[in-house]
Amino acid sequence: MLNIEKTNNGGALVVSLDGRLDTITAPQLEQELGASLEGVTALTFDMEKLDYISSAGLRVLLSAQKRMNSQGSMKVTHVCETVMEIFEVTGFTDILTIE
Repeated sequence: MLNIEKTNNGGALVVSLDGRLDTITAPQLEQELGASLEGVTALTFDMEKLDYISSAGLRVLLSAQKRMNSQGSMKVTHVCETVMEIFEVTGFTDILTIE
């Protein structure tokens, strides 16, 4: 299960993820982002409560990064050790801005 909380402050959108971002929940996030990224110049994923991310979740992040490359910036914050390991193994630490 994944809870998605969005806070939009002008052109800055913060997406807080709580739970698991996997094959089942990735389409949900993809839909939320598709409806929310219009006019956004700064996208932040707050992963403080994200326990797990699968390849499907990584694909959604990659897609968001590609979109934000053309309209602004994207960063990922508060990544737990488990998710950070997945980012490192998959090379996502080179693709994403992680704070």
